[in-house]
Order: sequence, then C-alpha cells, then structure tokens
Amino acid sequence: MRLQNQVAIITGSANGIGYAAVERFAEEGAQVILADYDEVTGTEAAKQLKEKGYDVTFIHVNVADRESVQQLIGQTVKTYGGIDILVNNAGITRDAMLSKMDPADFQFVLDVNVNGVFNCTQIVLPHLIEKGKGKIINTSSISGVYGNVGQTNYAASKAAVIGMTKSWAKELGRKGINVNAVAPGFTRTSMVEKMPDKVIQQMTSIISLQRLALPKDIANAYLFLASSESDYVHGHVLHVDGGIMM
Repeated sequence: MRLQNQVAIITGSANGIGYAAVERFAEEGAQVILADYDEVTGTEAAKQLKEKGYDVTFIHVNVADRESVQQLIGQTVKTYGGIDILVNNAGITRDAMLSKMDPADFQFVLDVNVNGVFNCTQIVLPHLIEKGKGKIINTSSISGVYGNVGQTNYAASKAAVIGMTKSWAKELGRKGINVNAVAPGFTRTSMVEKMPDKVIQQMTSIISLQRLALPKDIANAYLFLASSESDYVHGHVLHVDGGIMM
C-alpha cells in the first residue's frame, strides 16, 4: 500500500482523470476527499467507491471561492485529523479563437484554473508545514507548454500553473514539501469522446504512441508523485502525453 493512512484531497474528481485518481489513491490505502463543484455527480461517485470498500468522502467545493476552499480544508482536518496530499486537478475550458473569445470566458477560466490552484494550495499550506512534510501536485497541460489553437485562456492558465509550481518548489522544499506538476496530453475523457472521429484521429496522429491517454495513465502519474517513491522529485513538470510533438 503506497499511500497507507495518507489523507489526500483531489479537486475536480467527480469524473474523468480526477475520479480515476481518487480510485487509484484509495486502492493504495489513502483516505481520499473527492472534492468537486458538481454535487450530484460527486455524491454518486463517492457512493460507488465506498461500495467497493474504499475510504472516500465527497465534499462540495468551488475552488475559485476562498470561503468554499476554507470549508473544504476545515472539514477534511476535522474528519481525518490532517492532510498529507493535495492534487489540484480541478479545471475548466471555454474554448474560442482569440478574435471571438468573450473576455468573461477568459477571466472565468483563469478564476478556476489559476486562482483555484492558488486558493487550495495557500489554504492547505499551514497544515503541511505543521507536519513538516507533504505533497502538492498541480495539473497543467501540454497546452500550457506548447499552446493550442482556440485555447488562449486555457493555455495561459496552464502555463501559469507551471510557473506557480516552480515558484512554490523553491519556497517549500526546505519545509519538506514536494511540489510538482503533471502535464497531460490528449486524454480519453467523456468530453473527448463527444468529439467527431475525424478530430480524434487527427489528435492521435501526432502522438508517438498512437493512442490517447486513458484517465488511469494520468492517475498513475499523480500516484507516483504522491508516494514516497518520488521524495526526491521536486519542481518537476511530468509530461504524460504519449510522446506528443516529439
């Protein structure tokens, strides 16, 4: 059990990559907070995992709202006595070409994808510092590394996550806290499944491994960075993209 008795918060985990991560962490013995804005889906997801015998608790959160995040952290500490791992997985898209992008959509994506990561990390930080150790894992994207057509807001937000990760690594390493990021490539989530086959084929064609990632591929990367196996990995951006754009 690689995460036995570890308390982990995974945001944006009612479905997709986040859900796969909750299940993977729980399989390895973690007590997992399934934190999401979608109460209906989140409650059902936690119920399904509990029926499998996993220690999973759903907590509603809006990561862009500091009071909501404070309630998330407070409830977690009250229930489990502390926090060991934070996975900042929550994120949204509002894609459009630059010429057509609504400024409100630009700001909304930054509010969730950047401010949300800042809020969760800053508010959980005192609990990790008190323990003298901890793992913070931020979710970036290949869009934040290479940019992507029609994703000015999303690419900007995910590039910011990389900048925050590296800055926090410089600040927090001396406090025993590992900070890393994962940059997923195209992943076979429900959102991608709704795309036309032609688009999926185009996406697959630029990947060296010639397939899209499965959510568990990204979850396994989170697990590695959350476990003691990565104790000397710090300030790193782990690309899990099948060799895209090589």
